[in-house]
Amino acid sequence: MEVVQVEDTERGRAAVAAPVTGGPASAAGGGRQLRLLLCSVASDSHMWNLVALQLELEGMGHEVLNLGSCTPAELVLEACLAQRPDCVVVSTVNGHGHVDGAQLIVALRSDPLLAGLPVVIGGKLGVHGAADTELAGELLRVGYDAVFPVGADDARQTIAEFHSFLALKVGRGRR
Repeated sequence: MEVVQVEDTERGRAAVAAPVTGGPASAAGGGRQLRLLLCSVASDSHMWNLVALQLELEGMGHEVLNLGSCTPAELVLEACLAQRPDCVVVSTVNGHGHVDGAQLIVALRSDPLLAGLPVVIGGKLGVHGAADTELAGELLRVGYDAVFPVGADDARQTIAEFHSFLALKVGRGRR
């Protein structure tokens, strides 16, 4: 297992060590292995969703750099520039993903070197349940390539849609 160090000046640490792991040489389902950067939004301290998603992605045969919870936008930008992932995957469960996620994508899209990088967000995007349906459209308008809201009853369907997105939109033509 390779360990990557990324400077984290926002949290006052000299560096954050994050494992980079991957599955077999090619991804499950016949697609090519992707290098994915996994993070949360700055206000989301939940880690279980990131670990579960990392395991899911590694099970698909992808290489994952997990930046952990409460990820400041500056750390995501630094990691993207240093690691050059095929896609950034933002996972959030605290209900503030639409606010912090919008700030994160604006920061990523403002860097010319990262402007074309595929970036997706998923999880609990708002605090109003079914009334949060308009949030996906807002996040697409500010720059996300795909949005995967997850409710209590649709997690399996959302994961299936995410798998399809990776295979069809990211797995072809990058690198």
